[in-house]
Amino acid sequence: MPYLGFATCAGIWGSTFLVIRLGNQVVDPLWAATLRLVLAGVALVGLTSLLGRAWPTGEALQAAVLYGLGEFGAGFALLYWGETVVPSGIAATLFATIPLWTAGMAAALGVERFDGQRLVGALVAVTGVAVVFGGELSRAVPWQGLLAVLGAAAFASLGSVLLKRGGRVDVIPVNAIATLVGATVTASASLLAGETQTLPSTFAGWWPIVYLTVGGSLVAFLVYAWLIDIWPITNTNMVSVTVPVTGLVLGTVFGGENPSPLAVLGAGLVMVGLVVVLRRGPGEREPTELD
Repeated sequence: MPYLGFATCAGIWGSTFLVIRLGNQVVDPLWAATLRLVLAGVALVGLTSLLGRAWPTGEALQAAVLYGLGEFGAGFALLYWGETVVPSGIAATLFATIPLWTAGMAAALGVERFDGQRLVGALVAVTGVAVVFGGELSRAVPWQGLLAVLGAAAFASLGSVLLKRGGRVDVIPVNAIATLVGATVTASASLLAGETQTLPSTFAGWWPIVYLTVGGSLVAFLVYAWLIDIWPITNTNMVSVTVPVTGLVLGTVFGGENPSPLAVLGAGLVMVGLVVVLRRGPGEREPTELD
C-alpha cells in the first residue's frame, strides 16, 4: 500500500504541470489558480468540520496564514503565470527544487541543520538548474517565465518553513486556511492583471481546474500525509525526485513538448542533487511522533 500511495502522489503531482499548461490555454492563469484554491479551500473547510478538527489559533494561525501567502499565494501566482510560456516538463523540473530551497531556508531560520551532504546536493542541483536555463534560453523560452517558476518554488519553500516554525499543526484545517488565504492573493493579482474573472462555460475550461483541485490539492495531499505517518520520511520525500521525470515524460508524450538535450541533462543533475539532499546521513534518525 505505501508503494501504491507513493505512485499515486508521483503520478498526480507529476501531471499537474501539464494540466496547468493545458488549462492556461482556456482560462486566464491567475484566475484559474484562484478557482482551484477556492474549491480546495471550501472542500477542506467541509472536511475539517466533518472530522471535528480544531481550528488553529495564536502562533499556529499566524503560521497558517504565512504558509498560505507563500505556498499558495505567491507560489501559485508565479507558477501559473510562468507556465504560460514555460513548457510543463521544464516547469516540473524547476519546481522540484523545493527541497533545496527548503533546506537552505530552514538552516537560515534556525529550523534545521544544513550539513555538508546537503551542500553538495544543492550545488549539483543548482548546476542542473543553470543547465536547464541555458538549454531553454537557447530555444527562446523567455527568461522571465523561467525565473517565475523558480521563484514559485522559492516562495512555496518559504511558506513551508514558516509553517514548520509555528510548531506541530493539524494539516487539514491549516491547509483549509492557507488555500483560502492564497486565493485572495491570486484573485488580487488576477484583478490587477486585467484578467477575465468569470466561471468557465466549457468542459475544456473546467476539467483542469477540477482535476487539479481534487487530484492535486485533495487526494495526493491526503495520501502524502498518510505516507508521512506510516513510512520513513526520507522515502516519502523521494516523491520530489520523481516529479521532474513524470513531468518531462507527460509533457513530451501528451503536450507535444520537445525539451532540449541540455534541459534533459540539467533535469538529471537536479534529480541527483535531490537524492543527495533528501538522503539521510549516517548519523541521522527517522523523525518520531514527538519531532
